[in-house]
Amino acid sequence: MSFFNKVLASIGIGAAKVDTKLEKSSYVAGETVRGEVEVYGGNIDQQIDTIYLTLYTTYIKEVDDNKFTATSPIQKYRVSEPFTIQGNETKIIPFSFVIPIDAPITIGATSVWVTTELDIRSGADAKDKDFIEIRPSRIATAVLEEVQQLGFRLSKADCEQASRRFRGHYPFVQEFEFVPYSGLFRGRLDELEVVFLSQTEQSAELLLQVDRKARGLGGFLAEALDADESFVRVSITQQDLHNLSDKLKQVISRYA
Repeated sequence: MSFFNKVLASIGIGAAKVDTKLEKSSYVAGETVRGEVEVYGGNIDQQIDTIYLTLYTTYIKEVDDNKFTATSPIQKYRVSEPFTIQGNETKIIPFSFVIPIDAPITIGATSVWVTTELDIRSGADAKDKDFIEIRPSRIATAVLEEVQQLGFRLSKADCEQASRRFRGHYPFVQEFEFVPYSGLFRGRLDELEVVFLSQTEQSAELLLQVDRKARGLGGFLAEALDADESFVRVSITQQDLHNLSDKLKQVISRYA
């Protein structure tokens, strides 16, 4: 094992490499992800301290009135204990982890990916990146579908920096913006925004922003004072799903 090879490996040349292979590329929030991490030895033996898999997404962050795209971890998983990878050796490490039920779904501008990080002692760490699709949980699916059944069309979906008041596990919330195009709320609302503040398998807490249409001078003044917007917290359980349309209609009508 030459000194020259050690130096090259310390800066990533001829060092160990990693490739993560997932069982599939599309998952429902709350589902278990399974796969294998393949580690390929380089020119020399190297000590691997650990392997981490991290779910990441991006969100819009605002600092001093300037908006930019930031990256945020959703969850981090350790999938190995320390081990040595010999030169030209291949190791296969199976893994599984559960996607959080409140992970953002991949819709609109939102993307989610798995980053594999190989923590190499005295060397350049190796990484791999795999994008995945995350579909909404059962409750989230029901909410989004029923909102559209009430005559709303999804116009925008993205993750944005959360205010301190509504911050949960993550520094962001995923916002779904709908506009009315038919039915009861056409002509009464400009927009309906839906945010899932928290979720479990059995329930979800929503924040609805009901944006009423301005009406005449009074409406103009109300708009200037942000009085044309109402923020409403709504709890949805599995038991609500059979009459979810009526429940959402009643709540939105109260503030429309």
